[in-house]
Amino acid sequence: MDWQIALVFFPTFFLVSITPGLCMTLALTLGIRYGVRRTLWMMWGELLGVALVAISSVMGVAALLLSVPIAFTILKILGGGYLIFLGIKSWRQSATEFHLASTSVSSAKALFSQGFITAIANPKGWAFMVALLPPFISETKPLAPQLTTLVLVIFCTEFISLLAYASGGRSLRKLLEKPGNAQLLERVSGTVMIALGIWLFAT
Repeated sequence: MDWQIALVFFPTFFLVSITPGLCMTLALTLGIRYGVRRTLWMMWGELLGVALVAISSVMGVAALLLSVPIAFTILKILGGGYLIFLGIKSWRQSATEFHLASTSVSSAKALFSQGFITAIANPKGWAFMVALLPPFISETKPLAPQLTTLVLVIFCTEFISLLAYASGGRSLRKLLEKPGNAQLLERVSGTVMIALGIWLFAT
């Protein structure tokens, strides 16, 4: 890929990435619930999912999936149902259970899976990659180095955006996490999770 094209792609994707969406709202919510360091597990899963979507879009897999609506329907049901389940679980937890869940090390795998599932279950993400990436690929040059450059740019911009949203969540956590507010913090987190699940069903 020419460096001129890369310079155009970076700000283009960054503006799209930083715009509030499913993954960014999830990063904000988990930032509230766990803080930035714990939310990094979700970020790695989300970045892997986005990379898979980007590569699949260039290779033509996304076009096939978009032509088979049932595939996306299944993904949306699984992803949305999982988020709603987590939201309801948050609502049902007591203040003491919240503090235990916030410090639990065993949830790292779950956070990673949550980020990955959210990324690949978002049909808008697939549609966006299909529309955006092909124009930046030159048919006269080797595909591998071009795709590598695009994925690296996507990784960097997406990670910066996720980190910004998770940091905002951490700030909200400090505001809410005062004596007697632990239950409120848990319910704010749970409500956003449920809203994200409904959003995924509706898209």
